[in-house]
Amino acid sequence: MKGKLYVVGTPIGNLSDASDRMKKILSEVDFIAAEDTRVTLKLLNKFGIKKPLITYFEHNIKLRGAEIVERILKGETCAITTDAGMPCISDPGEDLVRQCAENGIETIVVPGPTAFASALCVSGLPTGRFCFEGFLSVNQVSRREHLNSLLDETRTMIFYEAPHKLKRTISDMAKYFGGERRVAIVRELTKIHETVLRITLSEAVAFYKENEPIGEYVIVLEGKREEKKEVSIEEAVEYARRLVEEGEMKTEAAKKAAKKSGFSKSEIYKQLN
Repeated sequence: MKGKLYVVGTPIGNLSDASDRMKKILSEVDFIAAEDTRVTLKLLNKFGIKKPLITYFEHNIKLRGAEIVERILKGETCAITTDAGMPCISDPGEDLVRQCAENGIETIVVPGPTAFASALCVSGLPTGRFCFEGFLSVNQVSRREHLNSLLDETRTMIFYEAPHKLKRTISDMAKYFGGERRVAIVRELTKIHETVLRITLSEAVAFYKENEPIGEYVIVLEGKREEKKEVSIEEAVEYARRLVEEGEMKTEAAKKAAKKSGFSKSEIYKQLN
């Protein structure tokens, strides 16, 4: 009988965020695959959980992944954890989930805190549409290609960054997206020194010239603002008139034309009569 893989979210800084379900699953599985066994061991010790731990990280995913899949196929249950937050988000856990799927192994998620979603919520930037971009490459060519691909992105963008790379990343973003682009730089989420810096990219460059980055960061960047086309009052009225000809009520046609053009509804309605 096959076992199962549990993808288990863990606190991103505040142990009070640990769910009862997380503790239950970690105490019930046969073994735990951890990004760093020392980090996961501290979590287990906090809740009095004793379980066999094996490492599963970027440099051993091929060999260790096959080993984990083999154990699950023989009937064992495994939980995968990352150092903080949800496994598989900018994390090699995604490869293990893929291998399990290819082998018909059931994968069950145990949701937990997620840094990018938490940062987006407190950013003050639009949350209706967003894209998660992870870490920018340190390779200059890959980095340039990544930033270039986002020049026309209108959705809010979310990045992860380490403290020693933050200055360069903010500086590069200001060059590519313009200094007036709004950004929220979220530091040490859920921890004692959690801070949210809501400024422009040019202000962020100046800020970090005077202040050394410390801690883990999430960068939430405003998307490109859509440029409104210049529309004349005549064009707006003509648009409303076409809507009327198609069966729209005059008031509704004027309202839609106003929204599209920027002119007032009453101004357009008056010229419709």
